[in-house]
Amino acid sequence: MSMGSIHSANAAQADYWNGKGGRRWAEHQDRHDALLQPISDRLLLLADARPGEFVLDIGCGCGATTVELAARVAPEGEALGLDVSETMLRRARERLPDELPARFIHADATVYEPPPGEIDLVASRFGVMFFADPAQAFANLRTGMKPGGRLAFACWRAARENPWLIVPLRAAAAHAPLLPESGPEDPGPFAFADDGRVRRLLSEAGFVDIDLAAEDFDLDVALGEGVDAAVEIALNLGPASRMLEDQPENTRAAAAKAIRSALAAHAVGESVPLGAAVWFVTARNPQ
Repeated sequence: MSMGSIHSANAAQADYWNGKGGRRWAEHQDRHDALLQPISDRLLLLADARPGEFVLDIGCGCGATTVELAARVAPEGEALGLDVSETMLRRARERLPDELPARFIHADATVYEPPPGEIDLVASRFGVMFFADPAQAFANLRTGMKPGGRLAFACWRAARENPWLIVPLRAAAAHAPLLPESGPEDPGPFAFADDGRVRRLLSEAGFVDIDLAAEDFDLDVALGEGVDAAVEIALNLGPASRMLEDQPENTRAAAAKAIRSALAAHAVGESVPLGAAVWFVTARNPQ
């Protein structure tokens, strides 16, 4: 995808997810998807993809949700996954079962030209909070939706409500430089924490019947494999991993030790359950 097909304000995000961020996700895709599966299950239930429908999966990454959506719309429907990261899309194409009606496109949802009036459902698992201009992105996507078409996505609530991300980040921060400070509406994992902002953005984009449901999860960040596995996941997923990615080995080792101590305090047997706070957002294109 040429830079001309990416919204100029999204270029930095595209660079990151085609580089180190995307490589980490692709290399650890199985564990990441397993960790987030309870959230994916809830999103898929709310999205209610039906046989024969055409579904757009925004920020599809390595394709886990696209695959599950394709299974629900098969055999005559189709799931189309969009992402700015060709790095992750390569992994998505590798793992796509031959029998499923799914495709993947390297594209920026803000400037992608959707087929007008053909989309039954737009869905996303944590892929929409990184738009530089989310109102424009949502308005653009809506042009491809059928009258009455559905929108369903998951996004994180406030950082303080997500210890599964913040516990390792705080431990790492004692040993590595802090990430650049970002504003509450800057693109990033917590950009949609404010439910009022989400409602406003979707309303400005032309959606109706907007609803946000707050749900809490205990994510086992060890996946039942013990504290060392939890540390490995923390070093490869979330803000702690980004903080440490360019640091020298001695800094990473000290941070990993601190993360291990912090996570061990939450261990229950071979599991390390930590809270995750999610908004499940649904809306509709007007009839």
